[in-house]
Amino acid sequence: MQNAVCPLCKNTHTLVFSQDKQRSYLQCQRCQLVFVARQYLLSAEQERQHYLLHNNDLQDAGYRLFLNQLAAPLLTALGTTPKQGLDFGCGPGPLLAKMLTEAGHQMQVWDPFFANTPAVLQQQYDFISCTEAIEHFINPATEWQLWLSLLKPAGVLAIMTKCYPAAAAFSNWYYKRDPTHISFFSQGTFQWLAQQYNLQLAFPTNDVVIFRKAG
Repeated sequence: MQNAVCPLCKNTHTLVFSQDKQRSYLQCQRCQLVFVARQYLLSAEQERQHYLLHNNDLQDAGYRLFLNQLAAPLLTALGTTPKQGLDFGCGPGPLLAKMLTEAGHQMQVWDPFFANTPAVLQQQYDFISCTEAIEHFINPATEWQLWLSLLKPAGVLAIMTKCYPAAAAFSNWYYKRDPTHISFFSQGTFQWLAQQYNLQLAFPTNDVVIFRKAG
């Protein structure tokens, strides 16, 4: 179990962080990512079927309020000039893209299951949003390198996910019970990424992180 490769920074120094009846969780000793041991990953079809259980209704006021946790600080970071954005991992109900379009920005969406249009990954963007998706990434290094290539200079990357608690609390943490949640970040992980890739970093809330690429 020890020395599994970290799927974010490729470090081989990883240790068991927590274990429950369903899965084992490892922690990278360099970037602090906590990730599910590879033998517990779902198949792509099992993953897709689980997502279809989510209620992502575009007319749901509660869902809009939830997404506004990211939309509000992102819109502040973007300023008043209309910009081109990509909502990455939009799911079956791309409400965040709709909200950002309503705010005056031009949006594209991408999702491996529900909006798999390769053409949108062939251009650069002023900003990328990723709401409650990064915790589903099997190999987040892949998406991370893609994001950096898709962002224009001075571009903004806004992420919403739950940062994991200390090991004692992690054992009872509700967020890890979702079988599709397999990569768990901390503020320390995001700080490591910011330092590694020369990005400005801000935490508007505990669940939202905003990076800005160098100009």
